[in-house]
Amino acid sequence: MNNLKKIGLTALGTAMVASSAQAVEVSVSAATSIFFGGEDNSASGNGWSMTDQVSFNASGEMDNGFTISTHLQIDALAESSAGSHFDDRNIVIGMGDMGTMTFSGHGSDGPVGAWDDLVPTANEESWSTAIGGSADKPTNADIGTNSFIYDYTLTDAISLKAAYKPSKSGGIDSSTEVGVQYAAGGLTVSAAMGENNAAADKIDLAVFSANYAMGPVTFGIQSNSTDHGTPTNDEDFVAYGISYQATDDVSFSYGVSSIDYASATKEDQDSSAVSASFTAGGVAISASYQVTDNVAGTTTMDNTGYEINFSFAF
Repeated sequence: MNNLKKIGLTALGTAMVASSAQAVEVSVSAATSIFFGGEDNSASGNGWSMTDQVSFNASGEMDNGFTISTHLQIDALAESSAGSHFDDRNIVIGMGDMGTMTFSGHGSDGPVGAWDDLVPTANEESWSTAIGGSADKPTNADIGTNSFIYDYTLTDAISLKAAYKPSKSGGIDSSTEVGVQYAAGGLTVSAAMGENNAAADKIDLAVFSANYAMGPVTFGIQSNSTDHGTPTNDEDFVAYGISYQATDDVSFSYGVSSIDYASATKEDQDSSAVSASFTAGGVAISASYQVTDNVAGTTTMDNTGYEINFSFAF
């Protein structure tokens, strides 16, 4: 089986090299997990499921010194569907001292989406465990599919990130994001702002986070604002969290978050979660238990959710 795999990879690499004048490196990796989850307000009788993915990566160097790499990830479709599909995919152009340009077919974020909740956690964010009623998220960014993302290292401590998504059909405007991140001496501060112009109700976005690591303990805060063209749709997100790295392989965390709605018909969505994780080589076990009041601002929708992941990478 190993010989067949090596022959297949060699043939694939040879084919790619033969089709261009540049040397190309090809690699394949895979990951899978067994998932168990549930919640109070759910009629699901079987909480067990699995995920799986295979990733193909290829990279090479151009005559001008730039590097080109591409990533393609194959995921299985949902349980109710058959077959598989490409999920995350991108093309990355490394331009040396001029930074890195990524074209995201799917799966990459601009600074607003990437930094929407950086509160430290051992597994999931305080709002992220599966909850019936679809808990609202910290922000509503548009960057991701068919977007350009630029990263530039200004100094050892300061990095810049920007993103652009061209306009869609129907006259909807393009979306942009810019951000800056500072990391030194255990302190990491991230700030970004942007626009989501994918819909007529255009949205202005801003995110800010600060994390401080002191030995095995990390503290974090997050503050986001979402300003819609319709003011009654505005939202403000705030989160706090702490994590503890007990050993190189074991960590724990506790986090809370709240979304304040401008709409008079909605109550604050308040969430809290405890998480834990354990890693040993290519095996990782992580778990979360979450409580959310007023899911998506609905006063009659309180819920708790829990999950355990058994992940394997090879």
